[in-house]
Amino acid sequence: MKYLPLAALLGATILLSACQSTPPPTKDSSQWWSHIKVLASDQLQGRLTGSEAYAQAAAYVAERFQHYGLEPAGAEGYLQAVSYDVQTILPDQSRISLTDPTGTSQSISLGDDMVLAAGAEQLPLVTAPLVFIGYGLSLPEAGYDDFKDIDLHGKIAVYLSGAPATIPGPLQAYGRAEMLARALEASGALGALVIQTPKVMEVPWARIKLASLQPGMYLSEPELRRYRRPSLIGSFNPAAAGKIFADAPASFEQLAALSDAHLPLPHFPLTMTLHAEVATTHAVVKADNVVAELPGSDPRLAEQAVVLSAHLDHLGTGKPDHGDGIFHGAMDNASGVASLLEVARALQASGVRPKRSILFVAVGGEEKGLLGSRYFAAHPTRHVGELVADINMDMFLPLFPLHRLVAYGADESSLGGDAVAIAKSRGLTILPDPAPDHLIFVRSDQYSFIRRGVPALMVAFAAAPGTDEDRLKNAWFQERYHAQADDLQQPIDLAAADEFNRYLVDLISRVANQPQAPVWRDASFFRRFAQNPMK
Repeated sequence: MKYLPLAALLGATILLSACQSTPPPTKDSSQWWSHIKVLASDQLQGRLTGSEAYAQAAAYVAERFQHYGLEPAGAEGYLQAVSYDVQTILPDQSRISLTDPTGTSQSISLGDDMVLAAGAEQLPLVTAPLVFIGYGLSLPEAGYDDFKDIDLHGKIAVYLSGAPATIPGPLQAYGRAEMLARALEASGALGALVIQTPKVMEVPWARIKLASLQPGMYLSEPELRRYRRPSLIGSFNPAAAGKIFADAPASFEQLAALSDAHLPLPHFPLTMTLHAEVATTHAVVKADNVVAELPGSDPRLAEQAVVLSAHLDHLGTGKPDHGDGIFHGAMDNASGVASLLEVARALQASGVRPKRSILFVAVGGEEKGLLGSRYFAAHPTRHVGELVADINMDMFLPLFPLHRLVAYGADESSLGGDAVAIAKSRGLTILPDPAPDHLIFVRSDQYSFIRRGVPALMVAFAAAPGTDEDRLKNAWFQERYHAQADDLQQPIDLAAADEFNRYLVDLISRVANQPQAPVWRDASFFRRFAQNPMK
């Protein structure tokens, strides 16, 4: 594998240090940004998992690990091969309609009205009545189950995003990520449609429509799939939701108001029957996770490993909406991989080995459902049974000076105390999750480790509510998240990114050197996975 052409794009190495030299970094001098310039370049075409461009990105990361003197820790050198089944939905060849009790049918636009999840194997042909099941959460251990006493056999469930006030964010996240698919299968349902209320939508529907044209993936290993049998899985445009709720006991607007207030939702059969003929194409691709190790120094603790992770993939290319049609993914997540490399370089260059080993893992398939990390967590290439923590970086957004952080998962394990302690030592403040309804807790790669029983965190920049920084962050999501505008031209606070990387060095060093491994808090729902990991 040839690494040098990409490596040649790097500038001179600039070590992380507590004393930042002046003048402040620029996009020409920042070592962190130099990685992003490679990974988010036109040459790497958006780093779609399974593409040649993704393979080039993986080669670049492997070359950097090698250059920094880190040990190869993959199944083959620095690489761990992962096999993905690829599914592409063909809207122009698919047909969807709704039929009311009189037999009158109306066509549903696949794109404008509804999208199908390419990451779940779709049923090619289905005709089924619709049933509204509230929030679609099956959490009997928490005393809540939207599937209880509802006949869904041979039917399609319709539910709203959100949760009642009695269900905390992490538990809601677990219900969405794990129990929904299992409850649908157990009930005999043929599929499910989710409708986000306008209040909680992160991106406009037009961008959701564009994203739906991208190929989806699921792991070739059946036991590691979320949906283990073909189903009709999709999302409905809230602007078109009236078509589903015609002549229903409650309108979509009434239900959305209840959901936004986290109030109980009713359950009732809908009057509509959905008919779908879904055309798809299928293929198999392979893509590599990239794994390096900094071995620990303690004879006993070196058997344990702390993982620092970030996803390497992004969305590839698509219809131009901003320039050249490339989803460059500069912040999502070339930025996280750049920090992974900078932290690895700084720790290796320090010459001081931590007591525990540290695994640096750049994974693929995150944009397709956390797939690369799910595979690695199930099949670690080193320290099997001895992974004690994961610290994940994904789109941490250094848009303004670093004063505040949010640590997703901080309330679940002792890692939260570590995150707070290091923040305090650096004059930073840890804020609570500002948007628990967005389920960030399960939407990035730290969750793949959590479900295997490993305490984990994801750390990102935070803004005080109602401030200019908060408005800047919200504008970034509206304009750049999963858009082609997440490119190399956007304004970034490079000094703040360097400060974040120094925070990460201190945090992972603390975790790797603690006498005791991180532990789940007694009150954490996810503590159970330590004894009973999920497949």
